[in-house]
Amino acid sequence: MVLVAALLHVLWNSLVKTAADGTLATSAVAAGGGVLCAAALPFLPAVHAAAWWNVAGSVVLQAVYYPLVAATYRAGDMSATYPLMRGTAPLLVALVSGPVLGERPVAGQWFGVALICAGIWLLALGPALGPALGRSRTGRLPPRRATGLALVTAAVIAAYTVVDGAGVRRSGAPATYTAWIFLGTAVPMVVLGLRRLRRAAPAAQLPRWWVAPVGGAANVGAYGLALWAMTRAPVAPVAALRETSIVFATVVAGTLLHERVGPARAAAAVVIAAGAVVLRLA
Repeated sequence: MVLVAALLHVLWNSLVKTAADGTLATSAVAAGGGVLCAAALPFLPAVHAAAWWNVAGSVVLQAVYYPLVAATYRAGDMSATYPLMRGTAPLLVALVSGPVLGERPVAGQWFGVALICAGIWLLALGPALGPALGRSRTGRLPPRRATGLALVTAAVIAAYTVVDGAGVRRSGAPATYTAWIFLGTAVPMVVLGLRRLRRAAPAAQLPRWWVAPVGGAANVGAYGLALWAMTRAPVAPVAALRETSIVFATVVAGTLLHERVGPARAAAAVVIAAGAVVLRLA
C-alpha cells in the first residue's frame, strides 16, 4: 500500500513540474483534494478531540509545503530536486521520531539512514550534477538555490510527517483525519491561487481542467495511504518506504519530462531508495 502511495505521489508532483505555472498547479491540486475530502467528510466518523491540534499544525505546515514544492521545481530539475526533498525527509524523521514519538530506530534502520545520506551526498555534490541542479528552464537560477529550497522543503515534510504520525494515531479515524488536513490546506492554497491570478497571469499558464481532480485524488490517496500505514507501523520506516517514490520520479523525469538524468542521478536515486528499503526491513 505504501508503494502505491509512492507512485501516486510522483503522479501529482509530475503534474506540478510540467505545468506552466507551478503555483497555480499546486493550488489546483490542493483545491481538488479539498473538494474530494469535503464531499467525503459527512460520511466519515469524527476524530478524537486530542487530534485537532495536530490537524491545525499539519494544515499550517502543508500550506508552507505546497508553495515550496512549486518554487523548488522552478529552480531545478525534478530528477535532482525530488530525491533531495524526499530522501532527506525520512532521515530527519528517523532522527526526531525517538524523542518526539518515543520510537527508537534499531541498528539496521540507522544503516538505512546512512545509505540515504550517501545517496543525498552523491546527488547534491556529484560534479556531473553541477550544471543541471539549480537551473530553471531559462537557466537563471544558481545551483545553491535549488539545493537550499529542496532541503527546506524536506524539513517541512519531516515536520508534518511527525505531526501527522502522532495525530493520526490519536484521531481514532485515519480517513477523517486525512480529510480534514486536505480540506483545511485547500483554503489557503485557493487564496494563494486567486492572488496569483489577480496578478494577470496569462491564460496559457492556467493548469488544464483535469489537474485539480486527478492531482487532488492522487495527493489525497498518496498521503492517506501513508497515514493509514503509520497507525500500524513506526513512523520512520513508513516515511522511508514511501520515499521509494524517488525511483519512480527519476524514471518519470528521464522518460516523460526528458530531463538529463545521467549515471550520477540514477545511481543516487537507487542508493536513496535502497536506504529507504533497508529502513523498512530493519
